[in-house]
Amino acid sequence: MSHVRSVAVIGAGPGGLAAAKYLVAEQAFSRIVVFDSRPSVGGTWCATPHDSLDPSFTIPRTEPSKVPNGAVRRNGRLEIISPVYDMLDTNIPHTLMNYSDQGFPAGMSLFPPHQAVRKYLENYSTEIFDLLCLGTQVLEVVPVEGQGQKWTVRSINLETRKVEEEIFDAVVVASGHYDDPFIPNIAGIHAWSTAFPGSVSHSKFYRKPDDFKDKKVVVVGYSASGLDLANQISTVSQQPLIISEKTNSALPETSPREVFFPEIAEFLLDDRSVRFTNGHIEKHVDCVVFCTGYLYSYPFLKTLSPPVVGDGSRVLNLYQQIFYHPRPTLSFIGLPQRIVPLPVSECQSAVIARVLSGRLSLPTESEMRDWEAELVTRTGGGKKYHDLRFPADANYINELHDWSMSAPPKEGLCEKGRGKVPPYWGEEKQWVRARFPMIKEASRKLGAKRHEVTTLQELGFDFKTWKEKEASIVGETEAKL
Repeated sequence: MSHVRSVAVIGAGPGGLAAAKYLVAEQAFSRIVVFDSRPSVGGTWCATPHDSLDPSFTIPRTEPSKVPNGAVRRNGRLEIISPVYDMLDTNIPHTLMNYSDQGFPAGMSLFPPHQAVRKYLENYSTEIFDLLCLGTQVLEVVPVEGQGQKWTVRSINLETRKVEEEIFDAVVVASGHYDDPFIPNIAGIHAWSTAFPGSVSHSKFYRKPDDFKDKKVVVVGYSASGLDLANQISTVSQQPLIISEKTNSALPETSPREVFFPEIAEFLLDDRSVRFTNGHIEKHVDCVVFCTGYLYSYPFLKTLSPPVVGDGSRVLNLYQQIFYHPRPTLSFIGLPQRIVPLPVSECQSAVIARVLSGRLSLPTESEMRDWEAELVTRTGGGKKYHDLRFPADANYINELHDWSMSAPPKEGLCEKGRGKVPPYWGEEKQWVRARFPMIKEASRKLGAKRHEVTTLQELGFDFKTWKEKEASIVGETEAKL
């Protein structure tokens, strides 16, 4: 990698900003450019209004898009549709989700609203603002034949429509995976959505519960977004709100506000109905909101061979969920699911920057392919391939930290030549990570007062007290022995 001097970063969200910081810290690159379609930093956290859909949105939607994310013109400026909704708070305490070198402001709500996260990211980008190329969409990234591992990046300025090409020694893809919504091809869904326009939607386009006032609503999926949307919509919709969850899940008990059914088997035009796999038919349904996640989609890499995108359930041909092993000057940030994104992005960025600067080496291509094959065997491939739910995410963070910090010191770098240090999760961080679903639920039960909570201790989660209690129990046990 000693030839790498110029790096293109695609995406100015949490992952791209982290990548830029760690690349700069290596002091090894003469040109770093961070491209983003949006006119400001923040990526997904740049909220947009509800009154538009992606121009390419289709129902059903089961294959990754082959065209770039469509921009919508509003009030004289272009916008890229964001999945952020009006009442969105983080589902991770900010003391765990923040970058290692910058905390959230003092007095911030423990689970900040999305506006605060965007402001936090804007503040974080101040030092690297000169590297940003905003309002510019990357159209295509292709290998440069006969010039080592270089890449041609073709981009378009969305305002002037000017197209430019530039050759970079390396490309870091940090464009996220919350752009291309997945809607399953259920029998009758296309005819139903055509007969009743606007009746079928995706969580990406949800903004506020008032849009569902007094309507009979089915929410499909009950993971993070499904749970949050169901809690909001059920306050104004017809009750009970109908939630459709996979048949192999342990369905929660019904409540006056919500009733649970298995997967939808068929959409029926008669009486505007849906039939579930248990045979139940629900009539006069006004809206069906799919909280079914997103496809991994990289239209600007559609000509790459071997490909990085197949059916959209995972990204192909990667080592450590980062490096494109046939040509490792192409790397990715932020692909894993069920994680705390910012710390993971930092650790991935630390490894990428050190590899591209030549301070770290990668295994052989054969060894990297074997790593991927073993993970496919272990996870079955598909959607579970990128699943790093705790404690896998903590282990991944610490392994990447150790890998990056194993790089030989270089004179002139910070930390006595070791370079910028990524996060490491010790016992306290992992203690919080293991409990944050319970922490979030405790916060949710407070209603509007949850915004007044600024510390874990206020919700009854105190690591120091827990640690002392654990030590006391161990001591008592040992005394009895």
